[in-house]
This record gives sequence, structure tokens and C-alpha cells, in this order.
Amino acid sequence: MSTIKDTCQNCEEQFDKGFRFCPYCGQKTNDELTIGVLFYNTISNYFSFDARFLKSFVPLMFKPGYLAKQFIKGKRLMYLHPAQMYLFISVVFFFLSSFTIAEWEKEANELNKKIASTPAVLNEDNQSKIDLDSIKKAKILEDIKKSGPKLGLKEADIKMADSIIQADTNNANVSWDFDKNKIDSLIKTGAEDAIIYKEMGMSDDAGYFERGVFKGMLNIAKGSGAGNMLRRAFDAVPITMFILLPLFALILKIFYFRRGRYAYHLVFTFYFFSFLFTLFAILLAVDRFLFEIPWWISFVLVLSTFFYFYLGLLKFYERHWFTTLIKSGFITFIFSILVVLTSGFLFFFGLMNA
Repeated sequence: MSTIKDTCQNCEEQFDKGFRFCPYCGQKTNDELTIGVLFYNTISNYFSFDARFLKSFVPLMFKPGYLAKQFIKGKRLMYLHPAQMYLFISVVFFFLSSFTIAEWEKEANELNKKIASTPAVLNEDNQSKIDLDSIKKAKILEDIKKSGPKLGLKEADIKMADSIIQADTNNANVSWDFDKNKIDSLIKTGAEDAIIYKEMGMSDDAGYFERGVFKGMLNIAKGSGAGNMLRRAFDAVPITMFILLPLFALILKIFYFRRGRYAYHLVFTFYFFSFLFTLFAILLAVDRFLFEIPWWISFVLVLSTFFYFYLGLLKFYERHWFTTLIKSGFITFIFSILVVLTSGFLFFFGLMNA
């Protein structure tokens, strides 16, 4: 007796009639298009993500290495996938930090414009000097009055600092290694950058690095360099992390080469950086939308990330505490060097292609 067959509308495979779901692709067999069907997958995926994120949040923040350990053991549906968690948290973090960076960029550009527009005088070495008295006083005093109490300064200390700044900043200046008045004239007349570079002192056979330095100096002289450099430094962070995440996992593999394949170390890496971005995102959100966090609390929390990393290694790799302590120090040192080198390269590359 032949069995009646149905054909899946999605994968077009045949199966015995009576199945509610296709045994090949999982789609419902009588999936008529309704409003409920249209939004079912979106809603179910959203709430599934939401539930798994909430279930993952507490162990991520307070149980270092736990999520990575559970994922390696095979519990991969109970908690949020490490790569999915990292992508979600990093988007939230960079979104929140963009507000702060925008403010810094605006302040840097305003200060840069003041510096660029301030008349310069030549000193005995034919170098231009700009008096920053009016530029720096108000900013410095404002910061001291705002942050002084948090640093333990009393009203008398703040008044004394005010007097010292009023007396000493009259001598504050910024030196240019070129005749800024002449450069300003060339900029106003629309001279080509190559001519201005030569007037600034760039050598005829300047390499890639030297040209980048002079390009940055010219942008600052024009009044737009500081904010642009700050923005490009921030824009380089996501790319830097994209490059450094697999490198961090590779460092873990080198130090724990007998503790599983590379993918195991990558799982730990995703969860660890998810923790970092979650912590920093919380600090940014609280500081911006609720109340200003005292500097010492932020410092302690950031410092605690090194302790979290150590405990995570101890839990995940299950090695001796002293050996883990030594390895965590070396890993942190090596990775810090990679961060500086990669960030510097990407920032300089972006500056040259601005």
C-alpha cells in the first residue's frame, strides 16, 4: 500500500502526509500566509533572544568563565550564543559612546579654531607662539571647580588654584615649528597643500609617515584637525576590535595550547569582551542618563576587569591559581601592545586617507 506524499513548499522535498513540520527544513506544512504567520518568526526570535540574554546577563557579569564553560560542554541553546552576544553588546556600547565622542569632537574643534585664529608672534628661533591665556583659563578653572570636591579639594584649595592659574597661565603658549602667520596667508590664498607642506618644512622625499604628520599639522592649523583626529580614533575602535578578537583568542591558544582547539578559546574571547562592553555601556548609560559617576568608582570598576579576566581563566581552563596569575599578566601585556600598535596604524591610515 503506497503512502500519500506531501511536498514541502519551502525545500520542495517529499515526505509522508500527516507531518505538521517538514522533516527536512522544519517549515510548517500548512503555513498559510496570515498576519500571525507573517510576524511569528520575527516576534518569536526577538523574545527568544531577549529571554536568553536576560538568562545570560547575570552569569556574564558575576560568574567569570561560566558561560564559556557551559557552551563548551554543549549547553548552547540555554544561553545567548557568544558571537551574537558580542555583536549585540558592542552595538549598544558604540551607540552610547557616540554621544560622548560627539561632544568631545565639538569641544576639540572649538578649541582648535581658537588656536588657529589666535594671532601668532615669532620668537628668537623664528618659531610662532600663540598665547593660550584666554583659551585655557576658563576651561581649566571650570574643570577644577566642577571636579575639585570629588577630588577632595576644599573651597580654599580651589581659590588658591584659581590664583595660581591666573598668575601662571599668562606665560602659557603653544609653539609651532614653522611661521604660522605665513602658513595662514597661504591657506587664505588657497595655495596647494604641497606648497604649504614645503613651507612647513616637509622634506622633498618625505615618506608615508612624514606626510601623514604634516597633513595632521596642516589640518590643525586650518582649525579642523583636532576634532577629526578624535573622530577617526574613535571610528578605528570597531575595526581594531574586529582584528584583535581573533588575535586575542590566538594568544590564549598559545598559552593554553593543550586546552582545546582554537574555537574553544574564541568562545571565551567573545564572552569576555561581551562582559567588557556591557560594563562600559552601563557606566556610559548611568553617567549620561542618571547621575555622574565619581571618577574613583569608574576607576575601581575598570580595574576590576583584570581581576575578572583572571577568575575567568581560572574557571575556564582549570589550571593552578599561580600559573594562571602569571599567564594572565603576560596575556594582558601582549594584548595591550597589540591594541596600541593596531589602533595607531588604523588611526594613521585613516588620517592619511581623510
